[in-house]
Amino acid sequence: VEAGEVLAAAGDAADRVHLLAHGKIEKIGTGPYGDETVLGVLADGSYFGDHVLIDGEATWEYTARAVTACTLLTLRRSDVLNLAARADSLRDHLAGLLAIPQQRTNKYGEAEIDLSAGHVGESVVPHTFVDYESAPREYELSVAQTVLKVHSRVADLYNQPMNQTEQQLRLTVEALRERQEHELINNREFGLLNNCDYGQRLQPHDGAPGPDDMDELLSRRRGSKLFLAHPRAIAAFGRECNKRGLVPETVEVGGQHVSSWRGVPIFPCNKIPVTDARTTSIICMRTGEADQGVIGLQQTGIPDEIEPSLSVRFMGIDEQAIISYLVTAYYSAAVLVPDALGVLENVEVSRWR
Repeated sequence: VEAGEVLAAAGDAADRVHLLAHGKIEKIGTGPYGDETVLGVLADGSYFGDHVLIDGEATWEYTARAVTACTLLTLRRSDVLNLAARADSLRDHLAGLLAIPQQRTNKYGEAEIDLSAGHVGESVVPHTFVDYESAPREYELSVAQTVLKVHSRVADLYNQPMNQTEQQLRLTVEALRERQEHELINNREFGLLNNCDYGQRLQPHDGAPGPDDMDELLSRRRGSKLFLAHPRAIAAFGRECNKRGLVPETVEVGGQHVSSWRGVPIFPCNKIPVTDARTTSIICMRTGEADQGVIGLQQTGIPDEIEPSLSVRFMGIDEQAIISYLVTAYYSAAVLVPDALGVLENVEVSRWR
């Protein structure tokens, strides 16, 4: 579709799901005085209209208009019903979805807790229960390993003034930690970019990361502890602040001054990828188990441990007098509740005007 084309008009009958493969779409609503207002921006990977699959009389709640030239995939409700008539599993799945709206749920899809407040006299207090996940997700610790080989001659002779074995081991551990950081950001199973809830994924309104976008990202959660952004994204955010005459404050973290926004530090992280189209992501999260945030997972007390969840195990000496050490790091991450992690996606880092 071309820029400016209307894909769905508010109030019209809805009969298909749209999946945005590439481009940007604005969700347009009506303001309190009849004026036009932007409800949100959709970009690569976003979808809308999924409610039509279980509601034959669904209508569009907002107008969807292409901001740029877009490539979309569409799925009609009639095609889904025709397939369901031949596939028992799909038919049963749709029947299960139809039963969900009959339950009272909160905004997270959980069973709503019935409460009574403000009553007087001898009112009947409602009974309730707290819903929970009967089959919770199980996290397995991931592993990063390598075998460090050191010739026995080096270990015997070149240990003054610096112990060569210790120095080579230090560099190996640093490389493992770098790979661990990459995996915590990008791993398909537990990486932060891939485990962010769909409702916590935002799109910048103007492409470049502006103060408004950072505020929107902060507003999605309580007690945000930090931002993670590629250095180029931090520079792009700084340019947007300069345009408005704003100077982001700095906060002291571990004796170092770090740029911040609204008092939340922005840490540079070069493990967040920058695509060929010069777009990247900015992560905002709440951390700590006590705050139901993002936590790191590790196993302490493993054999030959030199750091928490990192071990160096002697593997022996071969016939060429090569000493081998198995260096292993175990790690993973978990997002305890969906609103602990948010991502500002498709941030443009090469806009200079």
